[in-house]
Amino acid sequence: MNVHEYQAKEILAKSGVSVQRGITASNTDQAVRAATKLTEDTGTKIHVIKAQVHAGGRGKGGGIKLAKSLEEVKSISNKIIGMNLVTPQTPPEGKKVNLVLIAEDVYYPGKIDPEEFYVSVLLNRSTGRNMILYSPEGGMDIETVAEKTPHLIYTEEIDPNYGLLSFQARNIAFNLGLSGIAFKEMTKFIVCLYNSYLKSDATLFEINPVLKTSDEKIIAVDAKMTLDDNALFRHKDYAELRDLSEENPTEVEASEVGLNYVALDGNDFVV
Repeated sequence: MNVHEYQAKEILAKSGVSVQRGITASNTDQAVRAATKLTEDTGTKIHVIKAQVHAGGRGKGGGIKLAKSLEEVKSISNKIIGMNLVTPQTPPEGKKVNLVLIAEDVYYPGKIDPEEFYVSVLLNRSTGRNMILYSPEGGMDIETVAEKTPHLIYTEEIDPNYGLLSFQARNIAFNLGLSGIAFKEMTKFIVCLYNSYLKSDATLFEINPVLKTSDEKIIAVDAKMTLDDNALFRHKDYAELRDLSEENPTEVEASEVGLNYVALDGNDFVV
């Protein structure tokens, strides 16, 4: 089961993962109130309007925009809410946006330039072990990184007998080129991220990007999360996060009677 970005961040935050803070809105009035509240709570002067759909590449389709005033929050939210967002990961007709996340600006100026990283946790099916896959090339599609600069992709496989060891978290921070405060913050981030992955019975956590801010904080700016359907009986609260409007209606109907149905593209063929 897939969840929205804002839902994934709520799950991560419960395990101590630092995330970009935000408030959801389903109309422009709510968006303005959310932006006002966020400024009061965080001091942010710029807001990020992020379409909440189950698809990557939202920025490429116009689903992520910066707003530098409440007037822009209102106008941008008005354009995004209700639009059919088309990205490389949506059907050709796109997906309708019913909700946006009004998020704080975490790319504020400071002593150092912000840096973006890629971090994911998933099951290595060839070994039957969980692994952390990461790269200093954050903000890019990991498939593009693998194709053009495969040497910049690293993995850390976790032995289930011991779990994530402290030296492995440090190794990740080292390979990402971090030092000092950011090094310590990244090791803590990795430990909390992996613990959240285990607690939630997930099959995939993808954080892209993980940001080192200008004051050396480590923050999850985006979050993609897939939860194991077979484990939802242990997480009744997670089952309530399911958004049926994001799923194929035929697949939903089939799942209600215990069937697995996968819709495929193709042409009619008559023998």
